[in-house]
Amino acid sequence: MGTNWAWRIAKIFGFVFLTLLILAAIAITFTLGLRPVIGAKKRPLTSREFEATQERLRRGEYLVHAVMPCMDCHSRYDLQANPPVLASPDGAGSILYAQGGLRIVAPNITSDSESGLGKWSDGAIARAIREGIAADGSALVPVMPYEHFRHMSDEDLASVVVFICSLSAVQSDLPATRLPSPLTRLIQAVPQPVTERVPEHGTSNLAERGEYLAQMATCSDCHTPVDPKFQPIRGMELAGGKPMLSGVFSANITPDASGIGYYDETLFIQVMRNGSVRARKLS
Repeated sequence: MGTNWAWRIAKIFGFVFLTLLILAAIAITFTLGLRPVIGAKKRPLTSREFEATQERLRRGEYLVHAVMPCMDCHSRYDLQANPPVLASPDGAGSILYAQGGLRIVAPNITSDSESGLGKWSDGAIARAIREGIAADGSALVPVMPYEHFRHMSDEDLASVVVFICSLSAVQSDLPATRLPSPLTRLIQAVPQPVTERVPEHGTSNLAERGEYLAQMATCSDCHTPVDPKFQPIRGMELAGGKPMLSGVFSANITPDASGIGYYDETLFIQVMRNGSVRARKLS
């Protein structure tokens, strides 16, 4: 499943997961304002509905399964298998981390009306994906990468919602996410409403299209190192070096000689799809 899968496993089960969550929450204290007291910024829900066309279904399936890391969290995997194999229906949810007073749960996002999104409107699902606000108005934990997804075009957002709503209903009995009290207040500063139209990203400029897809795939979460305040280090975008698991660090994927400057298009595609650099298997 590639480096993005490795990151998800590390974030869920390793020290990096806790460090990221706690330090990211601490980092936003520099711009908190009154949000921890008055709650997250949010816009009212609209009656917006998305027509479920075949084109949107195909596009949504591609984005959810091949670009965005949705099912890395919202499905359960057998981690004893190599590579890990799906051990639950798509979107049935998963407990990502549970220790002490901290429990992070990726909820059921199937169309089940009791334990899933069956009672959520299209507009509510769209707002959660791109703005980090649940149907009940609560702020989502930013382990859900809605800060990346806020750049998603309106049409791609519609396609993702249409595909998610097409998932077969699965009943699940997952507990709720539980955060220590400081974190429940700190995350109120993270969601930001999207109030302007986000246009389609054209395909004429392939570099710009790739930048958009890399944003949706949250590549920088793994491959960009951060400073002591857990902010991305300027000039080191995608330069790697972030600790993942014990003794494992993310790779430099820039064109530098220490990165992937020797890749051609064929090798790049093979690495992305097969997880191997020629004979060398990636972690």
